[in-house]
Amino acid sequence: SGGQGSDGRNAAADQHRRASHGAAKRAKRGGKDKGDTAEGGEEGRKARGVGLVMRKMAGAATPTVEITETDGTYNLKTITTFKTTDIHFKLGELFTETTADGRVVQSTITLDGNKMLHKQGGDAEKKEKDSTITRVFTDDTMDMECAVDDIVSKRIYKRVVE
Repeated sequence: SGGQGSDGRNAAADQHRRASHGAAKRAKRGGKDKGDTAEGGEEGRKARGVGLVMRKMAGAATPTVEITETDGTYNLKTITTFKTTDIHFKLGELFTETTADGRVVQSTITLDGNKMLHKQGGDAEKKEKDSTITRVFTDDTMDMECAVDDIVSKRIYKRVVE
């Protein structure tokens, strides 16, 4: 019976490895995800210095995120009914990004397994805050957290299968 227990643990470990590998491939390959649930967004946008009207509009939006990759260049497009942002980047390389709320930040995006880490450096002269967006990919969801200082907002996106 010890062999069965060992086999069960090995099967579970293999399944976890396959699931992790699948999520990592999905993070690399991208796809389309639609916003499903959100929490803390108002506080997060306020911490980043986003104005009241833009905060309310963003809070009412249900974004769709499309991520594609061609020859090492990624395209991350966020689509809402009132604004679309479209950024192009190579992993680990600094680039200039204009955020949905109009800030111009210096960004770097890296990928570690199924986790995409997006660091945005605000303009210190304008007293803009730095933020870090973490996107964790599973087979069915993209879980996103945005951290500014000690404030974290979260949004869960469901994978869109086309």
